[in-house]
Amino acid sequence: MSHLTTHVLDAATGTPAVGVTVELTDSSGLSVADGVTDADGRARLGPELLPAGDYTLTFRTGAYFADLGVDTFYPLVSVTFSVEVAADGTSRHYHVPLLLSPFAYFTYRGS
Repeated sequence: MSHLTTHVLDAATGTPAVGVTVELTDSSGLSVADGVTDADGRARLGPELLPAGDYTLTFRTGAYFADLGVDTFYPLVSVTFSVEVAADGTSRHYHVPLLLSPFAYFTYRGS
């Protein structure tokens, strides 16, 4: 299982946001993984275990809304978060959901 998952919901339509391109980068800006949300608005990203550090998920929301013919204020949504690894080398699963509308967004640490 991927160490990182996301779930994008379109708050304007009340449905999963299908086809949103998502990229995971490390603190130096190097690409770690990328993906596209599925029919349920979900994507699995990255390896089975991410090393400790800061990462950024970038959601290409402008392209998503353009495909729907909807104007948006946010062409990209970037969420930066920290991954922690315990002394024994284990780490929790990371789930970073995004609730999206053309003019607002909300994110949190899921489970």
